[in-house]
Amino acid sequence: MTDPTTGTLRVNGANLHYEVRGRGPLLLLIPGGTGGAASFDGIADDLAAEYTVATYDPRGMSRSTLDDPEAEQRVAEHADDALRILDLLSPDAPARVFGSSSGAIVALHLLTAHPRRVERLVAHEPPVVEVLPDAPEHRALIARVQATFHREGLMPAMAVFAAGLKKDGDTSQPKAEITLPPQAAARIERTMADLPYFLGRIVPAFMSYAPDVHRLEALSDRLVLACGQDSRGELPYRPAAFLAERLGTELQHFPGGHTGLTTHPAEFGERLRKAFRA
Repeated sequence: MTDPTTGTLRVNGANLHYEVRGRGPLLLLIPGGTGGAASFDGIADDLAAEYTVATYDPRGMSRSTLDDPEAEQRVAEHADDALRILDLLSPDAPARVFGSSSGAIVALHLLTAHPRRVERLVAHEPPVVEVLPDAPEHRALIARVQATFHREGLMPAMAVFAAGLKKDGDTSQPKAEITLPPQAAARIERTMADLPYFLGRIVPAFMSYAPDVHRLEALSDRLVLACGQDSRGELPYRPAAFLAERLGTELQHFPGGHTGLTTHPAEFGERLRKAFRA
């Protein structure tokens, strides 16, 4: 793995840690969950043969510190952080953007708010549950997760959250543990440290976000909605599938499930490269 060039960018209320590899047109990778910049270690080097690849730790995660650790989080502010990175690294040309999960929500807002800065966006399983017909059920889930978190703590709340993301009617036990690539396994300690912030601050703010669907319709020629081929029926799959049907675009399937980026990095990176060439 090639060591990236790293930097710190001062933004409103935070300092962002970012990383850059390669040469060519800019490709900004926006991480989801608690992954941070390191979640792209499995694909960034290969993509850097064709692009200037930039990624970062979202504000409040890992090495990106908040001025006020208790500050409420907003999708629009996270999208402004992404814009600031685009302006820093590609001030004169629009960029390709990939976002996964909560990072895909950020990317959707970036596209609708600043379309001239985004040449093409691949949004992988953005859990924008507000677009779904059964959105009230998912609001209730988020409320249960938060109540459990404050009453019983992190791991019981994560169990409630994970159960709510399963396929409808799936009462099976958790799948056998997947053997992760060494880089991904090494990130587990950092991921666990960021979980309280993610569950308490990011999940409720981001999953209550409603994208501007009419604006997305107008910009659908530069938007690729993607899902994991193993995610069918799970909650994070459904909003992307719903939006693709609503926008009249093809839903693209990537290797693995919601975390295919981590479990199938080589195949995932190749599929992403193809999505940007199409």
